[in-house]
Amino acid sequence: MLELREGQNVSLGQAGAIFRNTTTATTYNAVAIQFLDDTTFTTLTPESAEFIGTSDGSGDDIPNTQVFIAGTVIYGRWTAFELLTGSIIAYRG
Repeated sequence: MLELREGQNVSLGQAGAIFRNTTTATTYNAVAIQFLDDTTFTTLTPESAEFIGTSDGSGDDIPNTQVFIAGTVIYGRWTAFELLTGSIIAYRG
């Protein structure tokens, strides 16, 4: 049972997190993104077409005009992102 809980903890981001508030392209395996400010992305790359993203048409495209409101958390699986505006904490999973 302990192994099951540990697996669930990793999927909830307990493996760490990073803060970003710059427009530097970032490669990172994220399972959740928390928005600290109103935020837009230049790119948000999904792990597969099952998840949302903006990079190359795989997944649902998110226009760079889409604003994620401060305080929002989205869950999924992303492999890379680049902020246009705002700041986030991306949780590793």
